This record gives sequence, structure tokens and C-alpha cells, in this order.
Amino acid sequence: MAVAQAQKKNLTFLWRRLHTLSGVIPVGLFLLEHLFTNSTVLRGPAAFNEAVDAIQTLPLLHLIEFVFIFLPITYHGVWGLYVAFVSGYNAGQYSFGRNMLFALQRITGVITFVFIIFHLWTTRFSGNAPTFDMVHNLVSNPAYFWFMIVGVVAATFHFANGLWSFCIHWGITVGARAQRVTAWVTMIIFVVLAGMGVASLIAFTHTA
Repeated sequence: MAVAQAQKKNLTFLWRRLHTLSGVIPVGLFLLEHLFTNSTVLRGPAAFNEAVDAIQTLPLLHLIEFVFIFLPITYHGVWGLYVAFVSGYNAGQYSFGRNMLFALQRITGVITFVFIIFHLWTTRFSGNAPTFDMVHNLVSNPAYFWFMIVGVVAATFHFANGLWSFCIHWGITVGARAQRVTAWVTMIIFVVLAGMGVASLIAFTHTA
């Protein structure tokens, strides 16, 4: 019995480590690529269409998407949902602020997972490659636009705050001072990335 429990504990530890790793590589990198690609719309519709076309011409694109994007996102999302609904919320173990961030990490994880599925369904799996006109038509619907705003803010917070947790779990930030500094840095990252995403969505609402 003790051996079985130890094996289960070690397996859970491994899944959690892989979960934090997948949130940065490759899921986090995909988020950054997506945000930077979308931000090209700030230079005009033609710039966005050119950026999308460059991605569409990559060799073995479907294989790359399946192995390095869809599978990691599915694993990270499903395991994250399990953690969100099973784990406790550390009440009394940390400061009020850190407890709030802990809870927000799980809440934004659920929102982000739903957001990604819906976003991929309406763009990547729509049967057509995304273009400025496609996205413009989608965000012209106020409900869709605000859903995207909430999704982008949730995704960027989840990623940035997840970096803080990643640095702790992987032994990068050990001391309390390093963790405080990292917390401020990751929140700055969140503000910058969220601002970039929101600005891009607003740009998509403008006509070509």
C-alpha cells in the first residue's frame, strides 16, 4: 500500500511538473506568437494578412500545429481543469494577495481553455485561413468582441502569473526576495501583453 501511494505521489508530481512546463513551452510560446502576429494589424490590414500568409506557407504546418500546439494545449487544459476543481485554494497558507492570485490562476485557466476552443473553432477550424476581413467581421459583433477581450486578458494573466509559479516549481526563484521581484516582473509582463492584445482587437474593429 505504501509503495503504491509513493508511486502515485511521484506520478502526480511528474504530471504537475509537465503541466507547468507545457504552460511555458510550447503553450506560452504559442500565445506570444499569436499576440505578436495579431499585433501586426496595428500596421494595417495588409501587414496582418502578410503575417498570416507567412505562417500558412510553413512546411508541415498541420503536423507542427498538432504536435506542438494542439496536443500540449489539450494536455495543459485538461490537467489544469482537474487541478482547478480538485485542489484546494491554500487558505491561510499564504498572504491574502497571493491567495487571490492563486484563485485567479485557476479561474483564468478555465476561462482561457474555453476561450481557446471557441477561438480556434471560429477561426482556424472555420475552413478558411484567418484574414483581416474574417476577424473584422467576427469582432464587429459586440458579444464576440467582449468575449475576446475577456479571453485575451484571462489568457495573458494566466500565462504571466504562471511564469511566477513555473520559476518556483523549477527552482529558478528560491528566496522570498527573488519571488517578490519575479511577481512584479510577471505582472508587468501581464499588463504589456494584455495591452497588446486589447489594442490589436480594437484595431480589428476598424474598417480597412
